[in-house]
Amino acid sequence: MQFFQKFAVLATLLLCTGAYAGSPKEIFWEDLIPKGHVQIDTQAQANHEGSEQNWVQPDLDAPVVKELDGQSVSLPGFVVPLEGDSEVITEFLLVPYFGACIHVPPPPPNQIVHVTIKGGVPIESLYDAIVVTGVISTETWSGEIAQVGYKMKAVGVAPFEL
Repeated sequence: MQFFQKFAVLATLLLCTGAYAGSPKEIFWEDLIPKGHVQIDTQAQANHEGSEQNWVQPDLDAPVVKELDGQSVSLPGFVVPLEGDSEVITEFLLVPYFGACIHVPPPPPNQIVHVTIKGGVPIESLYDAIVVTGVISTETWSGEIAQVGYKMKAVGVAPFEL
């Protein structure tokens, strides 16, 4: 009986670590929009001129893809820093295009990921795209800049390469 219990514990550990040992799923911004949802194209509408209405975040009730919750993923995007210092950032928004939330209105919440990374990460240039890897959740976050539909606990950040 003791052998069976040890075997069951070992098998459980192997199965659990196996789920995390695999490569993260590569996703892209369209994967964050549920199938069938008609998304507002805010990037095409955004400009640096115009009325205050242009600076309002659209589609605050944009739905998220619940199936992504808890998955290990890699997602490319641009950084909007929230916390850190001149060397590293520990908290940021990941957005699909440069200038979102800073120079132009934020995209819908399902197109913004609130990222935290323990110990921080250096970001050489906010103009360059990066790839963030970590566990994504459908937990919302709200700050002064935007309302967010996803959160991620990042384990790695790398430059985006075509």
